[in-house]
Amino acid sequence: MPRRRYLQLDVFADRPGAGNPLAVVLDAAGLDDDAMQAIARWTRLPETTFVFPAPSPTASYGMRMFSPRREVPFAGHPSVGTAHAVLEAGLATPRDGLLVQAGIAGELPLRVEGDGNARTIAVRTPRAQVVEVADADAHPLLRAALAGLPLGRLPQALVDGGRRWWLAELADETALRGASPDWDAIGRLAVETDSMGLCAFARSDDPVYYLAVRAWVGAPAQFEDAASGAANATLAAWLASRDALPGDGGFYRVSQGREVGHDAIIELRVDADGQVWSGGRVQSVVTGHIDWPDAGR
Repeated sequence: MPRRRYLQLDVFADRPGAGNPLAVVLDAAGLDDDAMQAIARWTRLPETTFVFPAPSPTASYGMRMFSPRREVPFAGHPSVGTAHAVLEAGLATPRDGLLVQAGIAGELPLRVEGDGNARTIAVRTPRAQVVEVADADAHPLLRAALAGLPLGRLPQALVDGGRRWWLAELADETALRGASPDWDAIGRLAVETDSMGLCAFARSDDPVYYLAVRAWVGAPAQFEDAASGAANATLAAWLASRDALPGDGGFYRVSQGREVGHDAIIELRVDADGQVWSGGRVQSVVTGHIDWPDAGR
């Protein structure tokens, strides 16, 4: 049975347990789709990624990512975590400070800054598109999902950045952190609008972060995401489109996950070309090997 290098990481974390967990299988060549899906189902983590040799001269490595239920075209924390794993294993070296990940979403650059525990990695996310700007009062499904929550000044929006999220600003951080999601309403909203669910945010006066964020996934499962690079990237694109970015020079930090026992910090940057970079620090927690047959059945 092939023996492959295997890591479990904590992404968007300055210490183990703060961020979003990820499993990474290195040396994944030979694994078929069923085997990768079976491993992802077995790890029971939000995502598991699989690293392959670079498919082109411009790529640093190839990568596929799976949730326990299905393959995922793009997600932020698996991209950032996989780059960390590749660097730790010595499988690729940044060129001019960049790695290039090749996957379903195409070739995406990742900026690497710093060394050791202070190293940060940020992925340039797929360019987001505003699908719909809505008024909760005139949108029954959205109104139900936001019932009882004090809203902020920006309108609600459905934005697609590789994953599609409804975005809603709440009046203040206290209201956001104290909110109890209506899972039935969020589930209906997700299914009927082909979205992940509802990403709510509020501005903060904290000296470390500018926004607090909660991402409530409505389908196919229902859970609160501990730290979502993709949701925050769609939010950054939305804020940039409304000239409402916090921070200075297009850079800001987000706090996410406290309500589910985590304490992630995600760094967002909107560059001069309007591209959104989503990243942060990564912690290695488990380093070893996984024994798994090439065929999943």
